[in-house]
Amino acid sequence: MKKECIAMLLAGGQGSRLYVLTGEMAKPAVAFGGKYRIIDFPLSNCTNSGIDTVGVLTQYRPLELNSYIGSGVPWDLDNSTGGVHILPPYMGSKGGTWYKGTANAIYQNMGFIDLYDPDYVVVLSGDHIYKMDYSRMVERHKAAGAACTISVMEVPWEEAPRFGIMSVDENDLITEFAEKPKEPKSNLASMGIYVFTWQTLRKYLTEDEADPNSENDFGKNVIPAMLGNGEVTRRGRGEVMAPYRFSGYWKDVGTLESLWDANMDMLSPESGLDLLDESWPIYARSVNAPPAFLGARSRVFHSAFNRGSDIEGIVENSVLSPQVNIGEGARVSYSVLLPGAVVEPGAVVEYAILGENCRIGRNCRVGGTPENTAPAPWGLTVLAPNCVLAEGQTVAPGIMLDRDGKEVSRK
Repeated sequence: MKKECIAMLLAGGQGSRLYVLTGEMAKPAVAFGGKYRIIDFPLSNCTNSGIDTVGVLTQYRPLELNSYIGSGVPWDLDNSTGGVHILPPYMGSKGGTWYKGTANAIYQNMGFIDLYDPDYVVVLSGDHIYKMDYSRMVERHKAAGAACTISVMEVPWEEAPRFGIMSVDENDLITEFAEKPKEPKSNLASMGIYVFTWQTLRKYLTEDEADPNSENDFGKNVIPAMLGNGEVTRRGRGEVMAPYRFSGYWKDVGTLESLWDANMDMLSPESGLDLLDESWPIYARSVNAPPAFLGARSRVFHSAFNRGSDIEGIVENSVLSPQVNIGEGARVSYSVLLPGAVVEPGAVVEYAILGENCRIGRNCRVGGTPENTAPAPWGLTVLAPNCVLAEGQTVAPGIMLDRDGKEVSRK
């Protein structure tokens, strides 16, 4: 069936910079904001943008992610003429391999894309928190007559070396792309969101796959090849490449600190991350649990909590996922608690991320405030899913524990 535009969502990464949180699940399946999973954001953006056909490319520990997406009902992506499709690596008649890079992942699924014969393909990452109308980006792509349009946003100059940086000419077309340059020429950072004219991309993916020296990556190989080594004009040998300038909230939550930051941003309207905006809803799979219960002595300040939670203690400036239990006399502050976490009576949790189904024993102390750790270095305290602390145990700021309670290095 012919489609003007479909989306391909790259969701197979290990998420190694989230360390213990992704030891048993893919990064896009990690809980966020008390109600969501990270993958809810690009899926909801697709639905709100009118894109009804989405391929989700999975690889690393996909079971929980696959189960969560299901048939796509929460995002209205269960239609018979498109819908959401899970696309793991597979073995064909000529063999098969794991996805070797972002470009190779799309290459291995060219047959799926060809089923819909799209004019345009939107390529998305599964680890970003943002709200974007992809239809506007596609319109920019059409107006520029581009082979590729890349979503960009201005970042502080001092942060530019962390990103892929775009340089543009007087016609607002991309002339150069530099991956994490030491001396950036621009502060226009790539957001890892692309619109391609499909037949053009198909040619470049085929050429890239045939190059034994390629890393099969969009940023390192395909984009530079399309630019023709920086010589881009409408008459030059490079393809027309256009930027799409984005000015809303966007955060790559690929690190522990950025994941914590984004959760805290959700509690602050001035951050620009408004998840209550009914004009652009973020959909999520509903939680089958009773309403949250707040005990007579509980106190909750500037925090988010969800269904199935039982709060008897004090919660401040924190984000609680569904089915979290806070015991009487316990205190949780500036922390993110993922589904099923339990903080027993008398325990204190500060500036921490607790993985799914963690249990903090009575009178434990986990983490601490930045001002109370000098001269020792401060950092977020992170506990892996299913980690259990015995009564009275102390975990210092900046420490990370695996599911067996053993300290893990962040190096």
